[in-house]
Amino acid sequence: MMQPVSLVTGASGFVGSSVMRQLLKAGHKVRVLLRATSDLRNLDELPVERITGDLTDRESLNRALNGCNALFHVAADYRLWVPRPNAIYENNVAGTRNIMNTAIDAGVERIVYTSSVATLGLNKDGTPANEDTPVTLDDMIGHHKRSKFMAEAEVKQMIEHEDLPAVIVNPSTPIGPRDIRPTPTGRMIADAAAGKMPAYVDTGLNIVHVDDVAQGHVLAYEKGAIGERYILGGEDMHLRKILTEIAMIAQRKPPTIRLPHNLILPIAYIMETWARMTGSKKEPLVTVDGVRLAKKLMFFSSDKARQALGYEPRPAIEAIRDAVAWFGRYGLRP
Repeated sequence: MMQPVSLVTGASGFVGSSVMRQLLKAGHKVRVLLRATSDLRNLDELPVERITGDLTDRESLNRALNGCNALFHVAADYRLWVPRPNAIYENNVAGTRNIMNTAIDAGVERIVYTSSVATLGLNKDGTPANEDTPVTLDDMIGHHKRSKFMAEAEVKQMIEHEDLPAVIVNPSTPIGPRDIRPTPTGRMIADAAAGKMPAYVDTGLNIVHVDDVAQGHVLAYEKGAIGERYILGGEDMHLRKILTEIAMIAQRKPPTIRLPHNLILPIAYIMETWARMTGSKKEPLVTVDGVRLAKKLMFFSSDKARQALGYEPRPAIEAIRDAVAWFGRYGLRP
């Protein structure tokens, strides 16, 4: 059997770097698309072919996809706040459209598109949602969720009308090693492990190890049905439980103060206003969209991926331990 040649976008990032590693283990020849300014720490001298380019540059996408059998489009702008929101849509929506069109032109045989549970509906009673839970664009809170919803809609449209050979995966809240940026969840874990989070809000997340999400990508490539989407999640946990587990691992005092959402929201508005006034490009510690999202229990079922793909995520506590250990070694380096 011929060795697959796979292009991975976002390979310098958190999820993408793990997908890259899992593909190498699975015997793929891996090519990665990197910006000239990409942080290369997550590539760690791995045997991959590097192509410098950008999702907005069709010429670089042509170079990157030339001769590839498969595309794993993992790259995404995962920010809950930006001074210029249009940038999120340019990266997530227009960028996705560009690379999918290029993949069609290049004759790529198989695509795994990384969406997010952010595009899915939520059940009002807090029970786990699945791939078929009703949702509309109007349900999307914030530019990140709206852009990911719109990007996934582009992929679905191209599958239906342009024979795009794509499978969609929807990771929940991945945590673990190599979160160098870090993601908002990674920053929360690092802060909690450092004893900087004595309080919590009443919310819940579906926690999954990043390496299990990456393995789910490989399974979707091998077993997924074109046009279907699969939640790649782990374990539903309330935030207080997550923070308590982190505190126990880090030998810190667990949080005891429950903060009401309506108390934090004005603080978030002030912090975002200050960031705009000062011209800061750094995401504020608390964002309006983050507080609004925290009012919902973001619980999800991975039953479809388990049954159709053989997806088997490890217990969430193992993901938490690995994340705390990694941040303990590497910290929040810029």
